[in-house]
Formats: sequence, C-alpha cells, structure tokens
Amino acid sequence: MATRLKRLPGHLDRSRQVAPQILETLRARILSLELRPNTVLSRMALQAEFGVSQTPVRDALMKLEQEGLVEVYPQHATVVSRIDVGAARQAHFLRLAIELEAVRRLAAERSDSFVAAIKSVLAEQRHAPPGDDEAFDAADGRFHKHFYDAAGVPDLWHLVRQRSGHIDRLRRLNLPLPGKRQAVIREHDALVAAIERRDPEGAAAALRRHLSGTLSIIDEIRKRYPDYLLPE
Repeated sequence: MATRLKRLPGHLDRSRQVAPQILETLRARILSLELRPNTVLSRMALQAEFGVSQTPVRDALMKLEQEGLVEVYPQHATVVSRIDVGAARQAHFLRLAIELEAVRRLAAERSDSFVAAIKSVLAEQRHAPPGDDEAFDAADGRFHKHFYDAAGVPDLWHLVRQRSGHIDRLRRLNLPLPGKRQAVIREHDALVAAIERRDPEGAAAALRRHLSGTLSIIDEIRKRYPDYLLPE
C-alpha cells in the first residue's frame, strides 16, 4: 500500500542550480529510508516545499527514475520504488570489481598519508553517536571514497553511487541490527591493517568479506521488510 509524502523543509542555495539540489535532497531521503518504498511523491507538494516551478521538480524526478529510485506513472503518480535485489547484486558486482583493484594497488604502494586519512575517517565512524545511522553511514561513504580518490579514479565513485540506490537501501535496513555497527568497524580495521602491512591479497580478502555482508542475509531482510523489496 502506498504511503503519502511527509512534508519536510527544503533548503535551497539560490546561487546554485536548484534541480540538482532537489535531486540530492530527495535521493538522500530515499536512501536513508526517510521516504520509504511505495511513498507517493506529489509534484505539487514538492514545488510548494522547495518554492520552485514544476520544471526543476520534474527534472529531479526524471533523474531519480533513471537511477531506479522512483517509478513515474504519467498523469497518475510518482512513487518511491521498491528495492530491486537484482539491481543491488549488479551494483555490488560493479563496486567490488573497482574496489578490489583499488585496495590491491593502495596496499602495494602503501602511502602514509592515505593510511592516516582513512584512519581519521574510521575514527569518526567509530565515534558516531549511538542511533545516528546517518552520521555512521556518511562516515562509511567517506571511508570508501578515499580508495577511489587515492587510486586516481574519483569519477568511478560517482558512477558507483548512481548505481547503488537499491543496495544502499538494503544496507540501511541492515544497519540497525544488533552488532552490525561493531562488525562494520572490525571489517574496516582489518582492511586498514592489511593495507598498512603492504598485503594486497589480504586487503582484497578483507574488502570482499566486508562488502558481502548485506547480500548474504537477503532472506532475513525480506522476512523483516516484505513490503520493501520486489519479489525475485
């Protein structure tokens, strides 16, 4: 059953193009599950919230549709999509392929500045306030983004992010489980340790274990949130 859009404050920087800002805001709400699957997005409500005409709202929703995060029914409604496990598996395959090569290279080269940078982000993640999944997840993103930047492929981070909406939502469903935060930190620690000791294959193995966690418990997630996922 579809749920209605919550009215939330929209804050736009009028010195920048507004459509990308609306896109960023709505994407963040969808990925954080603030806007749950099956939520109806009213274009008129969004125009009123952000104080804009229909064009930037339409453009933002079109981009979200291309990313598979909303379904647009012309002359009817726009609805936040249910989670597509098949799309999540493909996004995982893409991310794993890129990050395996990145961590192997970074472990072989072992830069002190890189290790210091990821340790700093890991410390932020470790000290994220209890219950603040947003802060914890944001630090997780910064941690992994460092691999792409340090490997010289920053544009691929943006590509992965655009393809990862479904798996990101699965991760957010998984994150509140007891012990999940601690497991993520342990996996990050193991990855950093392998890079520090210049162990490319150890780093690759640690990354593979880390990125496989969510997809390995799909059946459990589906049982807890049956209305959130598309049937396979």
